[in-house]
Amino acid sequence: MHILDLAGPLQVFYESGEYGIPYEILFVSDKEQKQFSAGLFSDKLTDFSTIAFDTNDILMIPGFSIPANLEPNKAFDEWLVKAHQKKVAICSVCTGVFALARAGILDGLECTTHWKYIEALQKHFPKVKVMQNRLFVKNENVYTSAGITTGIDLALFLIEERHGAKFAYQLAKELVMYLRRDSADGQESIFVQYRQHINYQIHEIQDWLIHHLHQRNSIEELAEKVSMSPRNLTRLFKAKTGITIGEYIEKLRVERALQLLKRNEKMSTISQECGINNPHQLATILKKHTGYIPKELKKLS
Repeated sequence: MHILDLAGPLQVFYESGEYGIPYEILFVSDKEQKQFSAGLFSDKLTDFSTIAFDTNDILMIPGFSIPANLEPNKAFDEWLVKAHQKKVAICSVCTGVFALARAGILDGLECTTHWKYIEALQKHFPKVKVMQNRLFVKNENVYTSAGITTGIDLALFLIEERHGAKFAYQLAKELVMYLRRDSADGQESIFVQYRQHINYQIHEIQDWLIHHLHQRNSIEELAEKVSMSPRNLTRLFKAKTGITIGEYIEKLRVERALQLLKRNEKMSTISQECGINNPHQLATILKKHTGYIPKELKKLS
C-alpha cells in the first residue's frame, strides 16, 4: 500500500473532526499487519469481514501494487459488492481501482486511475470505461481518483457533497492546498508540462513567464534575460518544449484564468492577472482551448 494514498484522504477527514464534524475512522484489512510500499508497517488492523456497512459510510481503498490487486480474493470481492449494494460511497485512490474492477462493480461504468496504469486497467478489465486525464470520476456511489495527491482532492469533494463548499474550502485552507481541483481537471498541469528537458535557459524563461504572466514580455526582453538572441531563443524554446513561446504563454493564461474563475474573482481582475487586454479576449481564448465559455463570461462575449 502507498502511504500518501492513505494519508492524504485520512488527513482530510481528521481535519473535518478538528473543525467540528468528526468522522469515525477505521483501518481494515485481510491481515492484522500490512507493509507500506515505502517499508513502514501498519498493525492492529481490523478484519474487514467484521465490518457491517451503513449507507452513510465511506470506504476508501488506497493504491496497491498491481499484481496484488489482480490476485483473486473472493471474500474481499464479495464484501465490496455488498458495500456497493448498500450504496456505501466506495472510493479508490490510484491503483485501488483495480480492486473495484476485479469485484465487477465497475463493469460498464466510467472510472479513472493514475495515467501510468490506464492502459493496464483497460487491458485487464475491458468492461470498464477508463477515462484518461481526469482527476477523479463519480458514478453514483462509486468514486475513482487518479492517484497520489488526487486522493486529497477526492476527499475534499466528498466533504463538499456532504457538508457544503464553504466547509470544504475551510479544510483545503487548513491543509494549505493551493487549489482544490475538480473532477474534470487534467492530471497534469500546464505549470509542470513542457519541462521534460534539461536546458536551464528555457527553464529560466518558463519560470519567469509563470510568475510574470500579468506582464507584457516581448521576445527581445525574454532573450535578454538569458543572454540569447531573439531568433535563437525562439528556435531553442520550440526545440526543447515542442511548442512556441506564444503557445506556451496562451496555455498558461488559460489555466490561470480557470483557477481564478473558481475563486470567483472579477473578470477584470482575471484579465489583468493573465496579461489579457479585456474579458472579451479572455472569453475567446478560453473557448479556443476548452471548447466552451464559462457562464461568468457568456454575458460579456
